[in-house]
Amino acid sequence: MTNPARDRSEGALLVYDGDCGFCTTAVGFVRRRLRPRCTAAPWQFTDLAALGVTEERVQYEVLWVTPVGTVYGGAEAVAKILLNSRGAWPVAGAVLMLPGLRWAVRGAYRLVAVNRHRLPGGTPACAVRTASPGEGGQPSG
Repeated sequence: MTNPARDRSEGALLVYDGDCGFCTTAVGFVRRRLRPRCTAAPWQFTDLAALGVTEERVQYEVLWVTPVGTVYGGAEAVAKILLNSRGAWPVAGAVLMLPGLRWAVRGAYRLVAVNRHRLPGGTPACAVRTASPGEGGQPSG
């Protein structure tokens, strides 16, 4: 396991399910096309305790961890990825954070997350294995 607090000298950490083909493909696309300012790591190779998150949570949603340790999950993590990307993507991230759209974006994220095993690149290993951890996409840490 790595220690994200020690291994990243600056920038955020994107934590995803490395066993999920859909998630791995999506992160690869994001890294190639959006080029966010972050390090990406599968949760399976990350010291979750150092981040203050549970295995249950990372199986349920992608995480964006700021350099100071604030953790955003799900749709808010996607917005943070966009906000920290190059080109025009930060505008899309800002739109996703608008109060009137947040509920719809959270719903869309949940729909994708629970069906990721049915999406391109998905396999049975991609199926969300746990119920909502109650995080609600709110920052913690």
